[in-house]
Amino acid sequence: MWTPTTRRQHSRAGLRYETDLTDAEWAVIAPLMPEPAPCGRPPVWTTREVLNAIFYVLRGGIAWRLIPKDLPPRSTTFGYFARWRDDGLFGRINHTLVMADRERAGRA
Repeated sequence: MWTPTTRRQHSRAGLRYETDLTDAEWAVIAPLMPEPAPCGRPPVWTTREVLNAIFYVLRGGIAWRLIPKDLPPRSTTFGYFARWRDDGLFGRINHTLVMADRERAGRA
């Protein structure tokens, strides 16, 4: 049931896009994200921005080439998406979130 407290807690007002991560959501996901490579050129885009771009494409069901200009470029976004997909990162994030929800609900 929605109450004024839960509406404020889950509000997406103030975000650039509906698919952007809130600070609370990012705090849960950030520890699961891989560290940038210690060698090579430093990343231009933050991991959070790349993940926001991936969520924008996947939730909106749009083509990678239609990513807005204020998000990372499509080549960068798709490169990270493909690498993380192949490494099983999204499965690990999903498993972690499911287990946290089960514990919150008092289930094993």
